[in-house]
Amino acid sequence: MNQADFSTHPAEPGTGDGRPPPNSEAALSAETAERIADTLRALADPTRLRLLTMLLNAPSGEACVQDLATPLATSQPTVSHHLKILAAAGLVRRDRRGKRSWYSIREERVALVRGLLG
Repeated sequence: MNQADFSTHPAEPGTGDGRPPPNSEAALSAETAERIADTLRALADPTRLRLLTMLLNAPSGEACVQDLATPLATSQPTVSHHLKILAAAGLVRRDRRGKRSWYSIREERVALVRGLLG
């Protein structure tokens, strides 16, 4: 036996070992991958997950920053910052009424959020 028989490295796909090369058409597009990564980054924070849960379970389906800050024992600017990130990721929408901003989960994202948060 020669030394090549003891190699611990598998043969590269598509190099004659009988396996086809990976199908690049099956990969996510760069744009889709970036969009999903942005959403995952927005979700990767305990405070933002709690905010989404509160919005999901709000009786009217929406809440203002002041209503969200108190139960979280977090300052209003901090809650606003987290909501801005969630809005930028397309998870929540902001509706300005007078001096207050009301937030709700975007209708097209409710199923996603519900599935993630159980």
